[in-house]
Amino acid sequence: QHNLLWGEAPARAEIRRLVHWFEYKFSREVGTPLLSERVIKRFSGEGTISSVVMRAAMSNLQIHLDYIDWLAEQGNWLTGRQISLADLAAAAHLSVLDFLGDIDWSRHPEAKSWYAKMKSRPSFRDLLGDQVSGLTPPDHYCDLDF
Repeated sequence: QHNLLWGEAPARAEIRRLVHWFEYKFSREVGTPLLSERVIKRFSGEGTISSVVMRAAMSNLQIHLDYIDWLAEQGNWLTGRQISLADLAAAAHLSVLDFLGDIDWSRHPEAKSWYAKMKSRPSFRDLLGDQVSGLTPPDHYCDLDF
């Protein structure tokens, strides 16, 4: 059993910082706008999809994925030597966007490799079977070695 908030105070602070990054910054700049435009508006009928919002969120996504690439290059996991709460927070957000087909993994090889490790974890596999009526994930979504 792993402690997901491991290490000395500086390591724990970094884990907390990254959790906050994904739960607030990533969510505000990428996840919430894309989910709102692509799913909520579609099924609720609340207005038309805003191409301005979509473009901004997709542009922000590339910046965040560049950062994930860099973090993944530094160690096996986003915060270093072992999996942490930050990895789970990031993977949860990315799995939604991956389900929607919004991530071009070919542009982010380190993020892709890290995400493939996350998808292969037994605790994550159940998410890959999730379905949303009216939406079909890309073929690679359920593929652990995409």
